[in-house]
Amino acid sequence: MLKHLLIKNYALIRELEMQPSAHLNIITGETGAGKSIMLGAVGMLLGNRADTRMLYDEETKCVVEGTFDISEYAALKQVFGEEELEYDAETVIRREISPSGKSRAFINDTPVTLEVLRRVGEYLMDVHSQHDTLQLGTNAYQLSILDAYAQTTAELERYQQAYRGMRRLQQALDRLQDEAASMRKEADYNAYLLQELEEARLDGLDQQEQEEELEKLEHAEEIKVKLAGVLQALEYGDELALNPQLHSVLAELRAVGKYAESYRQLAQRLESVVIELKDITREVEAEEGAVELDQERIVTLQDRLSALYKLQQKHGVQSVQELLQLRNELSGKVNRAEGLDEEIAAIQQQLQEARQQVEETGTALSKKRKGVFEKLVKQIEELLGGLGMPEARLQIDHKAIAPAPTGLDEVNLLFTANKGMKPQPLKAVASGGEFSRLMFCVKYVLADKTALPTIVFDEIDTGISGEIALKMVRMMQQMARGHQVISISHLPQIAAKGEAHYFVYKDNSTAKTFSRIKKLTEEERVQEIAKMIGGATPSAVAFESARELMAG
Repeated sequence: MLKHLLIKNYALIRELEMQPSAHLNIITGETGAGKSIMLGAVGMLLGNRADTRMLYDEETKCVVEGTFDISEYAALKQVFGEEELEYDAETVIRREISPSGKSRAFINDTPVTLEVLRRVGEYLMDVHSQHDTLQLGTNAYQLSILDAYAQTTAELERYQQAYRGMRRLQQALDRLQDEAASMRKEADYNAYLLQELEEARLDGLDQQEQEEELEKLEHAEEIKVKLAGVLQALEYGDELALNPQLHSVLAELRAVGKYAESYRQLAQRLESVVIELKDITREVEAEEGAVELDQERIVTLQDRLSALYKLQQKHGVQSVQELLQLRNELSGKVNRAEGLDEEIAAIQQQLQEARQQVEETGTALSKKRKGVFEKLVKQIEELLGGLGMPEARLQIDHKAIAPAPTGLDEVNLLFTANKGMKPQPLKAVASGGEFSRLMFCVKYVLADKTALPTIVFDEIDTGISGEIALKMVRMMQQMARGHQVISISHLPQIAAKGEAHYFVYKDNSTAKTFSRIKKLTEEERVQEIAKMIGGATPSAVAFESARELMAG
């Protein structure tokens, strides 16, 4: 229930404040004074988009704030929990628009997105507008009416849970089947590539080591000749060989070492050189002895490396490690392709079970919906008859459809207001006034079925007058026993029956016109209703009629 509404700097409204009654509130006023502008501001609290063009003062921010008593609406506690909002029985919703165009929304001072605001707003207010009337012609809205009337919340939730599960499985199956189709196209080629890499015996292969071995084998003769020459120069040559000469030099240094420390140090250094040269000589000798001309090994290495180079070129890589990684990837793809059929079969089995669940829950939902067709039609036709449309006929056209997010049903409300005329789709046959009365009757029958704390009607009395208006406002009074009702009206019959009457008017006392609202006293109400009956200067008869309407 809306306890307090504050609007600042919005359209014609400089500042407006009201504390509506918990029951029936009537808002009247001058044409263009801002009655419907108020609804635009209220719509912002429900998540409608903001527009800086609506600022009264372009240099000041706009604020719209509503305080709601939600203590009797337990469903909102769950919503607040899911959205991680602080729950308070007296909840404050605020929207702000800065002059720069930035819009912000708050619930109990916690910043929220418009999506969250809309979700919470669905539980707070039901605003009837011209857009809402147009919605009545859509299948989705008509289905939502049936669900509200038939109280299908539990059945619809079970169906939608099953439907979402089925859709997830269907999407998973589609992905697997696409993957399988793609893999089947590549399966033979991948298997061929994998076999080729496996036959290359890449595990433990050191490419650099084999390249060096081949290099040595291909130049074995040259290497052996040169190493033999080195040995000749070091050890086995004539008196000019290095090792014998160094030994002779070392002996001379040792001989003079007894005369000076520096000679002894030189002898020690040369001794190290001799030892190192002997080690080099032994290693050269070993290397020379190890060199053999092995033509068969050369051919083996050439073939092996040639095959390796071709694989690297083929796959655009530079190393054995990259080929091993590619082999593992191909192995995974080949194994994946072989296992996909089993996965697909398992998903298909799950999907079959999910479809059965969707069918079962959808059938239960459909049965409950169809079970109220006759009762809903009869009740609305009776109400329309009381509102001056005794020949009105409503018909619900039903068609079973494939599983959809809302169920297995497609409904279409067919309507005629005239005797002897075949009911037609709503948007094709109903006038504005007829539409408004039909929508009002729909809201009326749903009022007892829903937990909406506040219902707002924006000139839903269009196209009616006299006794019909009185019947409509009595229905509003009945609705207001369990709901807060706010009705913007231009009819004295409706204005006279409100528990609270608010008057919207233009204030021209400053350089720029702005809208004001005030709650009327009893005497002010009489005067306002008399003006609605008799014009700007109502007669005594108009005043008497106003009092009669208020007393009746």
